[in-house]
Amino acid sequence: MILAAEEASLYLQSTLMRVWAPVGQTPVITVAANRDSTHFYGALDLISGREVTLRSQLMTSEVSALFLNRLLLAYPEKPILLLWDRATWHRGEAVRAILEANPRLEIMWFPPGSPELNPQEHVWKAAREAVAHNHTRSRLPELAD
Repeated sequence: MILAAEEASLYLQSTLMRVWAPVGQTPVITVAANRDSTHFYGALDLISGREVTLRSQLMTSEVSALFLNRLLLAYPEKPILLLWDRATWHRGEAVRAILEANPRLEIMWFPPGSPELNPQEHVWKAAREAVAHNHTRSRLPELAD
């Protein structure tokens, strides 16, 4: 399996973008007073298009290890090549332990500062456009769901 992985953050504050509306009916988007956020880990299967995700309040080495475990469970007994960026939370003892215990999982690092090479970035861009822009949700869990 060849997977491309990346994280995205979702904020309760709506980001504005242009939208079609009937003449004379200006859309109203409320602005949240807080900066609540949640994060998503995601991996795109480059062959089938299948997406594996994990929602988390944090992005740490421990959560990255949980995400790697999720990938291993999603593709049992298959070798996995994971294309990943060099974020600090993609390293650390928890991630090293998962990699040592699972030789069928190999990580290939994207070059530094090259998000345009990661197909998962396009998935997150589409998700942000569909969910984060011009939203009217007042509670982060509803928006994240």
